Amino acid sequence: MKRSEINTALREMERMIQDYRFSLPDFCHFTPEDWQTKGHDYDEVRDNLLGWDITDYGLGRFDEVGFSLITLRNGNLAMKDQYPKPYAEKLLYLKEGQYSPMHFHWAKMEDIINRGGGTVLIRVYNSLPDEELDQESPVTVHIDGHAMTVPAGTQVELRPGQSITIYPYLYHDFEVVPGTGPVLLGEVSQVNDDANDNRFNPPVGRFPAIEEDEPPYRLLCTEYPEAR
Repeated sequence: MKRSEINTALREMERMIQDYRFSLPDFCHFTPEDWQTKGHDYDEVRDNLLGWDITDYGLGRFDEVGFSLITLRNGNLAMKDQYPKPYAEKLLYLKEGQYSPMHFHWAKMEDIINRGGGTVLIRVYNSLPDEELDQESPVTVHIDGHAMTVPAGTQVELRPGQSITIYPYLYHDFEVVPGTGPVLLGEVSQVNDDANDNRFNPPVGRFPAIEEDEPPYRLLCTEYPEAR
């Protein structure tokens, strides 16, 4: 993924966040130069991958298959003594025409909330014992306390203000209803571990390889330099 694409995506998400009057923590505003001065007092940001996360899933087609995210708070399953927080929170931004691929989480339960903008579509499938898609069995979904059963592969619509609970092993993907505009999503979940807790079907990457065609506007959460 080109750095220029990442910079554009970051600025687009920032504008959406500003439009909906959501204030970000300080570390989301640090420049690459700022990060060169940060000491061990910011280790929680580094160790728990807080901050910006732009991905094209390794496919090189960000405007078609991609997602823009910010991890605002998180624990750490590998460092529980140091970071015992059992929950995480994210913001997610999806444009019309973009798709976030089918996946489930082995450990994480999450609520996905439409914070504003267009209407998001989340397709749902159960998983089989071999972790493949269950194309047959109906899926029970929970939308703002309302349980309902839908056929396998149903795209559940979330309008602004609505949310869905995604349980472990429940396959789901994301796209936007055409004509409704980009969507700002919230995620409230158990501890997030994007390196080890995503089962994509079919397999894709999670973090992008970056082609440096211009200087970075912000560093991604995987790019922080070591503490001074």
